[in-house]
Amino acid sequence: MAAADLQGKYQKLAQEYSKLRAQNQVLKKGVVDEQANSAALKEQLKMKDQSLRKLQQEMDSLTFRNLQLAKRVELLQDELALSELRGKKNKKSGESSSQLSQEQKSVFDEDLQKKIEENERLHIQFFEADEQHKHMEAELRSRLETLETEAAQHQAVVDGLTRKYMETIEKLQNDKAKLEVKSQTLEKEAKDCRLRTEECQLQLNNLHEDLSSRLEESLSIINEKVPFNDTRFSQYNALNVPLHNRRHQLKMREIAGQALAFIQDLVTALLNFHTYTEQRVQIFPIDSAIDTISPLNQKFSQYLHENASYVRPLEEGMLRLFESITEDTVTVLETTVQLKTFSEHLTCYVSFLRKILPYQLKSLEEECESSVCTSALRARNLELYSDVKKMTAVFEKLQTYIALLALPSTKPDGLLRANYNSVLTHIATVLQEFHDVMKDISMHYSQKATIEHELPTATQKLITTNDCILSSVVALTNGAGKIASFFSSNVDYFIASLSYGPKATGGFISPLSAECMLQYKQKAAAYMKSLKKPRLESVPYEEALANRRILLSSTESREGLTQQVQQSLEKIAKLEQEKEHWMLEAQLAKIKLEKENQRMADKVKNASGAQRVQSTQENPVLVNATVQDQEESADKAWQEPVQSNSLVGMLVMTSDSEVADVESREDLIKNHYMARIVELTSQLQLADSKSVHFHAECRALSKRLSLAEKSKDSLNEEMKVASQNISRLQDELTTTKRSYEDQLSMMSDHLCSMNETLSKQREEIDTLKMSSKGNSKKNKSR
Repeated sequence: MAAADLQGKYQKLAQEYSKLRAQNQVLKKGVVDEQANSAALKEQLKMKDQSLRKLQQEMDSLTFRNLQLAKRVELLQDELALSELRGKKNKKSGESSSQLSQEQKSVFDEDLQKKIEENERLHIQFFEADEQHKHMEAELRSRLETLETEAAQHQAVVDGLTRKYMETIEKLQNDKAKLEVKSQTLEKEAKDCRLRTEECQLQLNNLHEDLSSRLEESLSIINEKVPFNDTRFSQYNALNVPLHNRRHQLKMREIAGQALAFIQDLVTALLNFHTYTEQRVQIFPIDSAIDTISPLNQKFSQYLHENASYVRPLEEGMLRLFESITEDTVTVLETTVQLKTFSEHLTCYVSFLRKILPYQLKSLEEECESSVCTSALRARNLELYSDVKKMTAVFEKLQTYIALLALPSTKPDGLLRANYNSVLTHIATVLQEFHDVMKDISMHYSQKATIEHELPTATQKLITTNDCILSSVVALTNGAGKIASFFSSNVDYFIASLSYGPKATGGFISPLSAECMLQYKQKAAAYMKSLKKPRLESVPYEEALANRRILLSSTESREGLTQQVQQSLEKIAKLEQEKEHWMLEAQLAKIKLEKENQRMADKVKNASGAQRVQSTQENPVLVNATVQDQEESADKAWQEPVQSNSLVGMLVMTSDSEVADVESREDLIKNHYMARIVELTSQLQLADSKSVHFHAECRALSKRLSLAEKSKDSLNEEMKVASQNISRLQDELTTTKRSYEDQLSMMSDHLCSMNETLSKQREEIDTLKMSSKGNSKKNKSR
């Protein structure tokens, strides 16, 4: 059990590791995207640097041009001053100088106008460059913040992964230590079992010698004393009451109870399947609430509505068969009369399946001919067409074989005793075929449901009905698999139990002889009860009280053990039901998860047309190894007889003076030793069976331990690879973060230098404006 739990833990760890690997791939994609974004930002920075350099060159050329113009204005002012001085000296030349001054003023005005236009254009360019600079700075800062947050998230994910890996490593180390301790204890138990087997072998040899001598004596007495042997004639021997095998009857009742539980699950699944199929016929391909459906589907739904009257009797027939098997009866095929009623109910259900089969096939053809049906849906319908035929054929085979099994209890000439084994093996193969057919139906119907859910005309009613049908089909598949495994595991016991009957013959001759035998058995039991008379007190009172206490304690312990066994069996049955329930819930949750994943994938496809996210889903392999081990251990515990704790028998001598005879004393001693021999032989058989059982368990545990160690080594290697990947991703994240920080620092330095150059250009432009304003005022004053 511990090894099975450890294997379950390893499977959980493997699933978590696969999830972490998927997250690791997502992180890798995120890092690659961030690297691409950083490269794009680098190219944008290069472009901006080039544009800034061009603007700086234009500013330098403009400043140089402004300086030239300023020098030219100064030269022109000097020339004006000289011309004014000359005008004072010569009036004649004044007229000519006035003309020159007017021309110069016109030239100056033109130059000033050009200068003003250039200044306006420079102001506009400067303002646009400043706005672009601010916009770029804001974008880069927001980008920096998002990158920092993403880096922090990635770091948190990496830290969580490292913690999980460290916890799993610690758990595996603890499990390894526990397994080592268990292996040591098992080795010690194996050594003890070997010593016990050797002692039991010695005792068995001694008892074999003693019993062989006693057997010869008893055979000579039988040959001399027994005058008539009725076992030679089969007709007389069939009337003999066989030895009562209570263990066989309890085992048959337990098997019948398990079969009843499986039949009940199968009946509920069949009822759900037929009712949900009726609902589907009412809503697809035509909804009966909107429009009238075809007469074929109306007839089909009418027949499906009557399914309970054919399916419920199967459970009732199996219940009657279970109630007919008690501890007092002899359960063989000749005495199980209630099997005939179950076969009749199964025949009625098979006739119902034959009645609805053509309507079901025609309904599938009608769905294929509808306008909504696509090529893929038509292919699924054709597969279901063949699967439904196979299912009806399998039920027909099963009905024929069960009817053959019911013949010995009513018509003994209908089935020979030599054919019992072949009929039972054929039933096992038919049940396996039924399981395979139901697996095909569940697979094809799930594919059909997924295709129909993607149709634009699919309604919520159709989706829910398909999900309900799929859950009922899954329940049918699970029930068929349980019944097939149950019958195949018990078919050898069924074949061996056919020999339970009168001695020296193959069994009962006819059902009448079996009925007479049961009557004789009841008469014999009544006769044995009438022979039991109260005996006189021959034991002292104090000794009788001590013996009574011992007897009560032993009976109470036995009753307590039987109650514990019954409680454990009830718990196992409840756990099986809960297991089926939670398996159905898990399948429904899986269907919902697939729908949600499909919806999210569609949203992502609509949001980002270029990027497509493909979500891979892993089909969990549900391994029920722990439940099977529990069932096997429970069966073994049920099959093992209880060992007596009394190692030394008690001989009670009568103290009455009337019975103080030598012969009676020898008879008492002989009876005591015979009972003691029987007790020791049973103990030896128990010890032998337990030693074999312990040896098999030790071998199985050693194999499981080796497998667990191998899986642990593989998991350690995977953990190492995962830790290396995590360290590599951390290094990549640190390098990308550093590169982003360096780029941002360079960008900030470059922006500072650009601000300084722009401030200088503003100052120069302001000085030029002031100088141009001063020159214009001077010209106006002049």
